[in-house]
Amino acid sequence: MTERLRFLPVGSVSFMVELADLDMTLTLLDRMRAAPAEGVVEIIPAARTLMVRFDPLLTDRARLSAHIRRFDLSQRSTREGDLFEIPVTYDGEDLADVAEILGWTVEEVVRRHTAATYTVAFTGFAPGFAYMTSDDPAFDVPRRKSPRVRIPAGSVALGGKFGGIYPSDSPGGWQLLGKTPLKMWDTGRTRAALLAPGDRVHFRDMAKGRTVRLGVMQDSRQTSPTLQSPISEAPAPDTGQTGLRVLRADRPALYQDFGRAGRADQGVGESGALDRLAMQEANLAVGNPRDAAIIEVTFGGFALKVDAPVTLAIFGAPSPLRIDTADGRSIAAPFARAFALDAGDRLTLDAPQQGMRSYLALRGGFAIDPVLGSASTDTLAKVGPPPIVAGDRLIAAGNTGAAVDPYRPLPSPLPRAGDLVTLDVILGPRTDWFTARGLDTFQAQEWTVTAESSRVGMRLSGPSPIERRDQAELPSEATAIGAIQVPHTGQPVLFLADHPLTGGYPVIGSVARHHLDLAGQVPIGARIRFNPIASFDPEDAQEE
Repeated sequence: MTERLRFLPVGSVSFMVELADLDMTLTLLDRMRAAPAEGVVEIIPAARTLMVRFDPLLTDRARLSAHIRRFDLSQRSTREGDLFEIPVTYDGEDLADVAEILGWTVEEVVRRHTAATYTVAFTGFAPGFAYMTSDDPAFDVPRRKSPRVRIPAGSVALGGKFGGIYPSDSPGGWQLLGKTPLKMWDTGRTRAALLAPGDRVHFRDMAKGRTVRLGVMQDSRQTSPTLQSPISEAPAPDTGQTGLRVLRADRPALYQDFGRAGRADQGVGESGALDRLAMQEANLAVGNPRDAAIIEVTFGGFALKVDAPVTLAIFGAPSPLRIDTADGRSIAAPFARAFALDAGDRLTLDAPQQGMRSYLALRGGFAIDPVLGSASTDTLAKVGPPPIVAGDRLIAAGNTGAAVDPYRPLPSPLPRAGDLVTLDVILGPRTDWFTARGLDTFQAQEWTVTAESSRVGMRLSGPSPIERRDQAELPSEATAIGAIQVPHTGQPVLFLADHPLTGGYPVIGSVARHHLDLAGQVPIGARIRFNPIASFDPEDAQEE
């Protein structure tokens, strides 16, 4: 049987395989997992694509694409899972719009939605988010033209031919039908994600008055799912260990390290420090391993007091640093150099004039319980240690370190608000979804970083939107850090470390690997110009 594959570039260390349909995509996924290739870091499936991320020191795109072409995809994989019953209150903001799009009444939408059987095809976007196909083919609803900044956890939604349930508060562009009280993601369960590929779902209308047993109807692999509840964190107990008391945190500070790569099968993104070079330099300055967890402080406004002597270093955005000593003196602390605090001293980080994020390393490290192998806090997925706020007590781990290095190279200047920053980009995977005029707008126009930016992504604004060839819906597919996604508004979003694993808007290009740290330091109000460093070079292949 002849199968056609298409290989599309995705940044510096990834590529995408485009296939005919979902069944063929899942078949290739199963083949690649059964016969893994050296150097593959992660495989992320979606509706009609697989994104393959690789280690460039071990392999490359050409070698991996040749490996993929050798698979026989003529015999499709089959999957079976458990049957779940999901209770829903049908009061979503888009319920009436969905009814109008489909030409039905609201009552008919609810009736047919509860009559259908949904099957989980793959997971992504956020931990616990399952993309589900329906056995009622009439459910095919376009996404919103402009995504919402925040969709509440438990929202039941439609996007294209897929159904889904948002596991946490997050941005999104799907049409909202209602809400379920069930938790889609709970690390306290044996299986944190409620739904896995192959599972089937029946939705039940909670307004009908009938008793609905919350949770799985047939499931021998996990404990019972739980109701959605607000996330709350009790203060850390005072253990008598060396600590740093947080006196001020204008914006929540975050523990970060290199992140949790290789967790896409659970719907978990990598996260990690936005400026990895600054994180490593801060650690090396105080004698820590490069990957030790640090504190990422966004735009200053952070202060702490120590109850025992400690050694610190701060790299990244050059915040003015002040030490108020226990005996009443006030002195400046050095930036990008190791320095010591005595018991009772206070350290204050004011707002930097350059960059966005400063990285504070503690010699010996912080005592943090890792989540899924990392101390990073993923702000979109709500995975990792809770954000650091005023009143928290940070405990020193006291790990053995190497010698303090007072001669780390001084960092390069970072951009200021109003500056023009050039970012190198690699075109693809969906560059051909845009007109020649749209591509020219993308690379010639200056884009301003708006205040709606975060660790998830930078929302950009320009005088002219990026023009698409048409307004067709793109089936959801994987996205990489640095991806530049273009929604229907034509105003791009540059994905950063906490970006969703999958998305439904075309990616015109991705920031090159060597400029990702710089992208994480571009402040609100700065301007960006994109500089393509490679032409768009999709590769078609035919599998015999």
